Amino acid sequence: MVVDPGQLRLLALIERHGSLTAAAHALRLTPAAVTQQVVKAERDWQVPLVIRGPRGATLTVAGALLAAHGRTVEEASDKAEAELAALLGHLSLRLRIGTFQAAALHLLPPALTALRHRHPDADVSVVDVVSGRGADEISAGRLDVAIVASWGTPLAPPPHIRAHSLLLDPMVVVLPDDHPLATGQPADTELHLEQLRDESWVSILAGHAARGQFHDAAREAGFTPTVRFETESYDVAQALVGTGSAVALVSRLALTHAPGTTHRELAHPRPYRQLYAVTKTDASLTPLADMLIDLLRDVARDITATWEAPLQEKQRPSNSPYGA
Repeated sequence: MVVDPGQLRLLALIERHGSLTAAAHALRLTPAAVTQQVVKAERDWQVPLVIRGPRGATLTVAGALLAAHGRTVEEASDKAEAELAALLGHLSLRLRIGTFQAAALHLLPPALTALRHRHPDADVSVVDVVSGRGADEISAGRLDVAIVASWGTPLAPPPHIRAHSLLLDPMVVVLPDDHPLATGQPADTELHLEQLRDESWVSILAGHAARGQFHDAAREAGFTPTVRFETESYDVAQALVGTGSAVALVSRLALTHAPGTTHRELAHPRPYRQLYAVTKTDASLTPLADMLIDLLRDVARDITATWEAPLQEKQRPSNSPYGA
């Protein structure tokens, strides 16, 4: 026969409390339901287990033997419950984050500082993760939150993954600081990509989404870019621009203001990348994940406001009390 641990535990409770009613109370059942379970247990074991009397209930020899095993079941259940509570308590304070460099430099620090103020006992870790691997790391259970980017198209994760939009990060042109388009026009002049059709370019490596976006934008502007340098890093791209050898398309968030460089905004419609925080759809075991996402959104709003402030100043009417 298949042993029912619930029957063993029931007999242990009857032995401990001395009545079916008290056992029912411990199990949060009605006395009638416990009586039915006793009848079923005696039928399953094919032997009397409980002696009912006017002063309560006692166990037969067979019932007492099974109750001893029931105490083991109950002890194991209590231990499992305690260990699960400890695990859930640990998980509620654990937060494993994956991100790429620009987000690690500009988005995460203010958000993590705020998180630490709210939960100084939080167990936080951060690792470098390329955007294309973020959702996979979440699926595998190695990360709780991943900050990832999508170039020009919305992120479409599988059903068990949820993408939380954070920031629209526009692409800008990084130029050598002695470039004619840098020296001959005001710093707030927006450029059209076709103005750079004859330039040499530093570009992200072929096969990356950012490279595909760059070529699509150039094609829409009516030219095929001459790519002289390829790299995986926007930092390297900007360092190469600083040598005066080329120009580059770089995300606004990734600007380093490398020596020998300046940047110009692109006129609309400008390429962009969308930043997301990725989590499991059911993140109930990691409540700090939702808190971090809210904080990241606050930081993202502050960053966006900083980017938009010069444009708003430029567009303010000349008779504005905030003008000249």
